[in-house]
Amino acid sequence: MTAPRRILLTGWFTFRDGEATAGDVLALARVEETLRRAGRPYDVVWSRGFRPGAPHLDDVRPERYSHLVFVCGPLHGPQIEDLHRRFAHCVRIAVGTSVIDPGSPAVTGFHRVLARDAPDAAPTPDLAARAPAAPAPPVAGVILTHGQHEYGPLRRHGLVAERVTRWLAGKDCARLELETRLDTRDWRLCATPAQLDAVLARLDVVVTDRLHGLVLALRAGTPAIAVDPVAGGAKVTAQARACGWPALLPAERADADGLERWWRWCLGPGREEARRARARFAAGGERDGADGLLDALDGRPHAVGGSAA
Repeated sequence: MTAPRRILLTGWFTFRDGEATAGDVLALARVEETLRRAGRPYDVVWSRGFRPGAPHLDDVRPERYSHLVFVCGPLHGPQIEDLHRRFAHCVRIAVGTSVIDPGSPAVTGFHRVLARDAPDAAPTPDLAARAPAAPAPPVAGVILTHGQHEYGPLRRHGLVAERVTRWLAGKDCARLELETRLDTRDWRLCATPAQLDAVLARLDVVVTDRLHGLVLALRAGTPAIAVDPVAGGAKVTAQARACGWPALLPAERADADGLERWWRWCLGPGREEARRARARFAAGGERDGADGLLDALDGRPHAVGGSAA
């Protein structure tokens, strides 16, 4: 008795040099959900660059499949035309796709095209719109500095950035790279502190090796994992101490275990601790250098800020 024939799900996320977009993957999830509910067996093939351990097009035995479904994206180009040749025995269906040229071999090679948009046809909602929703992961702002050359041989900035970003790459979280530098000409950067504050206040956690990455996160009420990138500790360590903030790692101990421990704390008790830090800042209960400025201008002694040398 022969094994049941299966459906092969493909898309631009399938090809060797293809890319996987969030919309493509959500469209695929919508198709998978439909097939699962109908009890129809299927397999998915992925680009090696996106999912190295998943089945790839080179591994597929075409004779195992009775149908090929191409999901999402525009129908054009030699890669899709090659699918028609390789799976010529299959019933080939395109779903949720865009048709640019109805006469293209990439289009005419399909037995059915269930397009989201095509010339002289009413558009339909993209498949991603009705894709099943997954639990939202935490949103992490990442603020790293690769400069501060004034610390000379004590700099561990490269080591810290490599360890932090490698660890973050393996986390199920939405990562948002941020910069404290303001620029009124570069649309990618905030132009005012208020704009950056608006972003920080909407995050779940900040991971930073910058003094102001720490301070501005706490000012917004967002917990931060602070890593001091200077051997022996420098201004990040001093500022964490001044703010009474415990989630601090020295460069020498910025490993996955330490980062993971403070990650769990920041997403748990650290949330309330960050809100308390914001409240303390707003209340002005702790003196800073500006409180002593008039004393300094008038030549009176003040406890904050060091000597006059």
